Amino acid sequence: MSTPDTPAPRVLIAEDSAAARRVLSLLVRTAGHEVIVVGDGEEALAALVAPDGPNIAVLDWEMPGLSGPEVCRRVRAGACGERYVYLVLLTAHDDPRRIAEGLDAGADDFVTKGADAGVLRARLRTGARVVRLVHDLHAARESLREQATRDALTRLWNRGAALDLLDTETARAERSGSDVGVLLFDVDHFKTVNDTHGHLVGDDVLRELGKRLSSTLRAGDILGRIGGEELLAILPVESKAHARLAAERLRLAIARAPFPTRVGPLEVTASVGVTSLRHVGTREREALLADADSALYRAKHAGRNRVVAPWDSAVTSAEAVAALVTRRSGRAGLPESVVSSGNRP
Repeated sequence: MSTPDTPAPRVLIAEDSAAARRVLSLLVRTAGHEVIVVGDGEEALAALVAPDGPNIAVLDWEMPGLSGPEVCRRVRAGACGERYVYLVLLTAHDDPRRIAEGLDAGADDFVTKGADAGVLRARLRTGARVVRLVHDLHAARESLREQATRDALTRLWNRGAALDLLDTETARAERSGSDVGVLLFDVDHFKTVNDTHGHLVGDDVLRELGKRLSSTLRAGDILGRIGGEELLAILPVESKAHARLAAERLRLAIARAPFPTRVGPLEVTASVGVTSLRHVGTREREALLADADSALYRAKHAGRNRVVAPWDSAVTSAEAVAALVTRRSGRAGLPESVVSSGNRP
């Protein structure tokens, strides 16, 4: 939220008269604002649409290039993106029809040329309040969006957002003819960590797991927490072989060094099941996750701390296969009901 120490918004002055620019610039600076001065409408619009453009603009009605109302129309049409700009028109007339025209163009306020300096300063104070209010509203909206899409513990994508991103990435890959790796991670013996050290230590492990994997992923890779100790990675890849290599690289990032926790360093490993869009042959979410889940369970029963893909040679014993069948039956709806041993997202 805004505070009394919040810097005053920068102000753009667009006026084709050099003498008027000097007077206005002095008045605005004495009101505590940093000032940008331009002499025509084209320069005004260019200054406003810059990424670090000012949030208040004082625009002369009649200017070369673009008029003040035309600059207002373009700003309100989205030229500045989501950044709100408070627009004040300077006019030599106080005709109600002219004022209505300016308001329809998107202006927030008017100042008549030759008006008392206190009037302009009052307009600037109003503009600063509006700009800060809009900023606070945007910040609140972003905070709500963050809470709705991020896992509170790890700050990774939460289950719903990760599964939506899986659909988005596989649809994109299908259109472009590329491939997507789908990786499921499960922390080995995580229940033992919780039972031995408590859930707060389990939380430490999950946070460190997210940090290590996030720091190892490439730009464009996606990582989410979809269950208690289960993470989902979605990677644009060239082939299923590249997906498996990426999974091995991520597994090593987990196992390379003990995890720092509140009870001291703990050795942590994870099992990884990996598949790919091309291997499965459909972007249907359930099929992709079931294929990766099957490979993950094979990794668990082959000794843990390893990567397994559906195209690997069989590595499970007869007892493990039986257990796999039982587990798959109990988790038939994986995307809807990931079973957690605690530390729920």
